[in-house]
Amino acid sequence: MNEKQNIKSLESVLTDIHEADIEDSLRGDERARRRLYDLYAKAMLNVCYRMTGNLHDAEDVLQEAFTVAFLKLNTYRYESSFGAWLKRIVINNSLNFLKKRRESLIYEAEIHKYEVYESDELPVGLTVEKVLSAMEKLPSGARIVFSLYLMEGYDHQEIAGILNISESTSKSQYMRARRRMQEILSENKYQ
Repeated sequence: MNEKQNIKSLESVLTDIHEADIEDSLRGDERARRRLYDLYAKAMLNVCYRMTGNLHDAEDVLQEAFTVAFLKLNTYRYESSFGAWLKRIVINNSLNFLKKRRESLIYEAEIHKYEVYESDELPVGLTVEKVLSAMEKLPSGARIVFSLYLMEGYDHQEIAGILNISESTSKSQYMRARRRMQEILSENKYQ
């Protein structure tokens, strides 16, 4: 098998991995829905939390996202993994939640020159909790772009489409968020 066939085979396995539970869920099987929820809830809660910056809000968004996912399950076409399909719903619900709360997502369209950091090594003593705490201190627009780019793996063109902003705005917000994260983490280094 060549590399292309291997990739296609792997994609097929990944998109079909939960097919039985998905099909059973479509027929109304609550146990199958529960299995899907249990498989994805923790990862999707992390996405919601990074987007909203608040655990209570993240839990609410997560529940709504799963409700939407199960209502729209008939639209899932196995063209991507179920997790990727669900993550898109979770991100959209998080953004809708933020819009409903009328948080002002402030985006500045200008790109400024930023200092180039020689090393992306993490400081000693850096923990997930410290990073999440620092993310909470970012302005909402910067936090969302930072999360989508760094944590969720979207590129700036995709982020621009999702948030209806320019690609340069996405890049500048990410760079500002990254610089601010480094400042926050450096300030809290000895705490």
